[in-house]
Order: sequence, then structure tokens, then C-alpha cells
Amino acid sequence: MDNIIKVVKKVAFSFFSLYGYNLIAIQFNLLVPINIITVLLVSILGMPGLVLLILLKYLYF
Repeated sequence: MDNIIKVVKKVAFSFFSLYGYNLIAIQFNLLVPINIITVLLVSILGMPGLVLLILLKYLYF
């Protein structure tokens, strides 16, 4: 039961991290889409995963 709670907390933190980043980045047109893949990537890798998504978005799109 504790593992499920940890996973839910990580997913919720990842979702709100992406949402918070998008609130700031909307001014610079560097939005990262919030979908299951991006949320799982940030859940697994943490903040380096968010930085990775931002760099990929900036460099390739």
C-alpha cells in the first residue's frame, strides 16, 4: 500500500511540475505537452527529466 501512495505522489508532483512550467513558459512559447509519456518520464527521472524535455523541445521543435 505504501508503494502505491509513493507512485501516486510522484505522478501528482510530475503533473503539477509540468503544469507550473507551462504556466511560466507560455510567455516564451516553449510549452511541453502534458500527456502520459511526459508525466511518466518526469515521474521516473524527476527534475532532470523535466529539464530533458525542455531541452528536447527547445532544440528540436
